[in-house]
Amino acid sequence: MGHEFELPQEAMVEATPEEVWAAISTGPGIDSWFMGTSEVTGGVIRTAFGGGAMEPSRVTVAREPHRFTHVSDTGADGRFVAYEFLIEARDRGSTTVRMVTSGFLPGDDWADEYDAMSGGLALFFATLVEYLTHFRGRHATPVAEFGPPVSDWPRAWEILYGELGASFPGDKVRLDVPGLPTIEGAVYHRGDQTLGVRAPDALYRFMQGFHGPMIASHQVFGDAQGQGPAWRAWLERLYS
Repeated sequence: MGHEFELPQEAMVEATPEEVWAAISTGPGIDSWFMGTSEVTGGVIRTAFGGGAMEPSRVTVAREPHRFTHVSDTGADGRFVAYEFLIEARDRGSTTVRMVTSGFLPGDDWADEYDAMSGGLALFFATLVEYLTHFRGRHATPVAEFGPPVSDWPRAWEILYGELGASFPGDKVRLDVPGLPTIEGAVYHRGDQTLGVRAPDALYRFMQGFHGPMIASHQVFGDAQGQGPAWRAWLERLYS
């Protein structure tokens, strides 16, 4: 048993179509809002996350700066994921960007995977909007760290919200992570399994790992030196 899915998302951003195109079709652009690190070479997008490589995604349409699509190879079990971006210029330098993610999830546990995927995609798209609004033209260094396994997710989120002193979009955040400068910002996205915080020099994100740990998956636009070990130690302190 499996499930076909389609997840459309759309927003208007104060960026040009060319700036949107750079964000969704180049490795440094994708690194600044998606997950892990990506490279785009020979019509193939390769993304690494959490020490492993995702399935390569092959570019099928690249009509700059209006439409960009890519799709992973179909696995033996029928699994694949496809991304389509539609970009349309609006008045006064703004642009409508639409991202449609579709594919097939195999197995009897497809519903759990779908919930995790849809929550992650909502966070990633919200991050794309934040990036294009506040950081466009800049390139981030991705930082991804995994905490210990979590057995009680409601409690895990309560702990995180308590550390941040915030939990809803617009809430102000102040956080001290040993080894890093004090983080001050605001929540830009909250989902059932995700949270995003925008600071002056970074986009900080927290995700409920699928059958696993709390994940810190950040985009750092300033100095990223020491960020990984500091976040890993912080997660271990919170959830050990």
